[in-house]
Amino acid sequence: MRRGRILIFLLLFFVVLAGLLYFAYTQYGIVTVQPTQQAALTEIYYAGQNIPQGTEITQEMLGTFRIPPEQVADVMFTVGEEAALVGQTARFSIDQGTPLTTSMVGPQLEVSGPPWAVQIPSGMVAAAIPTNRLSLVGYGVADGAHVNVNACLLFVDIDPAYQTVLPNYVSEMRDVWFPVDQRPYISIAPLTLELPSRQGRTEIDPTFQKPIYAVPSELQRPRLVCQMVLQDVVVLKLGNFGGAQPAASTDPNATPSPAQAQAAIPDIVTLMVNPQDSISLNYFVYSGATLSMSLRNPNDTSRFSAESTTLTSLLTQYNISLPSKLPYAMNPRVDVLVPPSLPNDIVTVQPQQ
Repeated sequence: MRRGRILIFLLLFFVVLAGLLYFAYTQYGIVTVQPTQQAALTEIYYAGQNIPQGTEITQEMLGTFRIPPEQVADVMFTVGEEAALVGQTARFSIDQGTPLTTSMVGPQLEVSGPPWAVQIPSGMVAAAIPTNRLSLVGYGVADGAHVNVNACLLFVDIDPAYQTVLPNYVSEMRDVWFPVDQRPYISIAPLTLELPSRQGRTEIDPTFQKPIYAVPSELQRPRLVCQMVLQDVVVLKLGNFGGAQPAASTDPNATPSPAQAQAAIPDIVTLMVNPQDSISLNYFVYSGATLSMSLRNPNDTSRFSAESTTLTSLLTQYNISLPSKLPYAMNPRVDVLVPPSLPNDIVTVQPQQ
């Protein structure tokens, strides 16, 4: 009986041991991993720099990077296909880092006209506007810059029928005559051009309660308004296109002549805009509006919903208070604000009569 118990214990021991060995083998056993062979990557060409439209592709403009073969499209250029890529012409502007495809390049096209015309994207036109140092952001605007265009205009009230600035001049109508068998006519007092009488309005004097006829003391003052009219416009050219410039002197100590100094200052800038905006720019230029540009980051493609700036909006937006009428004032009298560092820029404005 005792021997049977020993056999049972031995049997249980071997069963538990076998279970432990099986558990250890399945959980911590060494699994042989066969190394997988990495697929070979394919080198394709991309634009190593910005390539303007109409530019001939050279080897220096290209760069390569590797991608898996299953991601290579048939239209891409791989290493070994340089002959089909180098020497071709960019059909449109290609940004740096863009993989090159067959639709982006083509043979050199025979085009008439200036060579810089091919840099204008399809559906766009080039329009020029006058400019100066202030509107060019201190000459910070150059070829290829992205700018916003602002316009400032002056508005006046006019007579709708005469299309002349108000107030109208008035003259005295004395009488209407109706002679027999003749056409009627009106007798009008002659107008004195040296001191014309302007149309005014009738007011009641608050002290004497008598009507008086008030006339304006000067011509109507125009009302100024400024607005951002174009956003994210690309500059095609600052200054003249391929114009003859005065030859620069090789002497570094030589003083440039007035003609050379004047030619070095750009007074015109050409922008790439859509056809409708080009018409609007022409209207601004010929209507006497003042155009200026603000430089922006070329990577910034955001749009800003701008509101027109007037005297009322300035007072409201910046919380500007009107000065009170006081019984004292500063001396000497100041009628025009002049920057102290620019005494030669004082412009004397004659009051209109």
